[in-house]
Amino acid sequence: MNGVLVIDKPAGPTSHDIVAVVRRAIGLARVGHTGTLDPLATGVLPLVIGQATRLASFMSGADKEYVARIRFGVATETYDAEGRLGDEQSVSETRASVAAVAGLRESAIVEAVAAFEGRYLQTPPPFSAKKIGGTPAYKLARQRKPIDVKPVEVSVREIELRSYAGGLAEVRLVCSSGFYVRSLAHDLGQRLGCGAHLEGLRRTRSGEFTLADAVPLEAVAAREGEGLIPMSRLLTHLPAVVLSELGAKRASHGSDLRPEDLATVAPAAEATSGGESAAARRLRLLDREGSLLGLAEPREGGLLHPMVVLV
Repeated sequence: MNGVLVIDKPAGPTSHDIVAVVRRAIGLARVGHTGTLDPLATGVLPLVIGQATRLASFMSGADKEYVARIRFGVATETYDAEGRLGDEQSVSETRASVAAVAGLRESAIVEAVAAFEGRYLQTPPPFSAKKIGGTPAYKLARQRKPIDVKPVEVSVREIELRSYAGGLAEVRLVCSSGFYVRSLAHDLGQRLGCGAHLEGLRRTRSGEFTLADAVPLEAVAAREGEGLIPMSRLLTHLPAVVLSELGAKRASHGSDLRPEDLATVAPAAEATSGGESAAARRLRLLDREGSLLGLAEPREGGLLHPMVVLV
């Protein structure tokens, strides 16, 4: 079994718990993920299996799409529904927040949500896996030790308020890898002056994988791998070249590929907005049957250097 199995993650277990369940179900140890989901979250969790584990790092940086339920009026220390009230939030402040929610207009939420579109510096939650001096922030937070989590640049390509009623908003967003939706909920509460936390989260897309590709966790064992996305369907956003029989042999040994090793012409260099050329991008290496043999990067003299070999 080599490929990607997309799980529709239920609320409760961690992403590592899901990996462990799938390992037992399919009887393979080589199972990993391309990015975690919090226990509270549900939805698209792509698992790489077999040889596909070698491609995990090339999938983890893809954009993600979420539908978030954000509860206004209460801020928590974890920025989600699993945490208790933040130490800084007194009873009087909580009452004031409830009053603020009562007067909260949907138009104000729409304006606040729109302010997060684009690139900006986001501070991760104190209860997160971000390292501080080599120690995960959540471990320090549990010990009530001072935490100085550095902000990181993130991007939101799309964000919209889908509904709002009774202090609960539903927000859809498309964001970069490493984005914390919990921080978005907390920051929205601060911007609107009433506090907020993430009540629920569903990931509807991770890179090229959507809910349409996903299978329920409980169905994995019964289906014996049904739903596995083959290697040939992975990383299809990258340009591809087909190798000759000799080229496939050279690639299997990690040797640089010459123009005569290709059965098709490599994509020509094209100027991009970033000032780089298309030739600087990675390429998929395919055999004549369309099987994925590996990934390569262009080198001087028209050569392609295999950076990942799967055969």
